[in-house]
Amino acid sequence: MASNTLSRRAFLAVSAMLPFSLRAYASTSIPVGLELYSVRDALKDDLTGTVRTVAQMGYQCVEFYAPYFEWTDAQTKDMKKLLDDLGVRCYSTHNSSSYFSSENLKRARDMNLTLGSRHVVMSSSQPKPGLDGWKEVADTLNSAADQLSPSGLKVGYHNHQLEFTPVDGQRPIEILAKNTKPSIMLQLDVGTCLEAGSDPVAWIRANPGRIRSIHCKDWSPDADKGYKVLFGEGVADWKSIFAAAESVGGVEYYLVEQEGSRFSEFDTAKRCLQTFRSLRPA
Repeated sequence: MASNTLSRRAFLAVSAMLPFSLRAYASTSIPVGLELYSVRDALKDDLTGTVRTVAQMGYQCVEFYAPYFEWTDAQTKDMKKLLDDLGVRCYSTHNSSSYFSSENLKRARDMNLTLGSRHVVMSSSQPKPGLDGWKEVADTLNSAADQLSPSGLKVGYHNHQLEFTPVDGQRPIEILAKNTKPSIMLQLDVGTCLEAGSDPVAWIRANPGRIRSIHCKDWSPDADKGYKVLFGEGVADWKSIFAAAESVGGVEYYLVEQEGSRFSEFDTAKRCLQTFRSLRPA
């Protein structure tokens, strides 16, 4: 009887701990992928071969950028099959602002649904001068969110230096955050945030739940290095960034992005992943 009671107690103890264990596991199993602009030359020469090589390195997801929009429906379906075969996901795509027009958004929706994407991200914008121009960008994002929501897709916005450079005393990224729906992801490009003189950790903490993906791009103030440094070689405080992203930012996946380096595209991507894993183990 005593042993049965003990077993029951052990079972109840394990059961009580299970939800916490699952949460703890989830917090450490955030996937890391590659923004494929990092291997853009290889991608132009061999699309499928490049995706295969990236998967073999150990990247768990990829982010296609604007040229994907030129694929045929058949090519998009073939790419989804390849991703499935490789066990790799596409959580988001980068899209020109022109893809958010009424004539292009439906195609972007259909392609992203085929790829299994979650987020249709505006990769950059060319607003009219002044803060009102940025409010118009926010309106475009909100409209797209309304149109894509019935399909289960969400909208995102990716910053560069411009969004963190003050206009009339206010950073445009703040205008976008304030004037867009909470469902719209604020995809943080760390390197450009740093170059503009802003603090990525402070930005993450100021926008809880909206930093659902991060472009892990480093930067050096050394003019001879800039964005040519590998991930981990610049001034970004990655451990603090990861901590903020995972405690309040709501990050769902990370994306390594590289403008280029002293190494080949593939060697650069491989080295960056190795450093990422050393700083943020799976």
